[in-house]
Amino acid sequence: MSTEATSSPTIVLVHGAFADSSSWNGVIETLRAQGHSVVAAANPLRGLDSDAAYIGSVLDDIAGPCVLVGHSYGGSVITVAAAGKVNVTALVYIAAFIPAEGESALELTDKFPGSTLGPTTRPANYPLADGNSGTELYIRQDEFPAQFAADVPANVAELMAATQRPVALAALQEPTAAAAWRNIPAFALLTTEDKNIPVQAQRFMAERASAHTVEISASHAVSVSAPGAVSELIAVAAKR
Repeated sequence: MSTEATSSPTIVLVHGAFADSSSWNGVIETLRAQGHSVVAAANPLRGLDSDAAYIGSVLDDIAGPCVLVGHSYGGSVITVAAAGKVNVTALVYIAAFIPAEGESALELTDKFPGSTLGPTTRPANYPLADGNSGTELYIRQDEFPAQFAADVPANVAELMAATQRPVALAALQEPTAAAAWRNIPAFALLTTEDKNIPVQAQRFMAERASAHTVEISASHAVSVSAPGAVSELIAVAAKR
């Protein structure tokens, strides 16, 4: 997936848990209309270090500078993936985790009250390469719209529920090995109606990262419900 070098950075979008790359479709359309080159990477959702290594390989295959964008758990992934990548010019966090070294996504979720995600999930077993099994989490389909995408049209939210990709529980528990936002400028879109990551937690992380911050009244699925606002912040990051 080699991309020719251009004068403006390639935008690399990384989805989070319970979503897939199609959650960026509206954002991709807007950014491409503005002349940006865009790649929506498939986040494996199996483990933080391994997910970050995969996204790092995507970055290595792109010629020229990149703006790395993460939604939700994808924020944790880009925080690790960008460490040591000299072609990453900005990190953009969309309703996302912005962890420091040693922190996990679950730890940050529980740091402040307000998340109602836990009771809406169901566990399932999946096979590991060593012959053992791991645990992955889904959001129950009947609870997905209200929990994840309350401001998305009902028919779209129902499709998102059916096509959601589960996240390995271990990925949410894994401590962060590196925090690239310490050396790369950060931008953050905070969602005040978020039921997955409480906005108080989002504010704490964004302030700690000295991120250029915008708040919006939106659900966790802001890339679907408000692609224009998401694209606007990404475009700002791309111009720095």
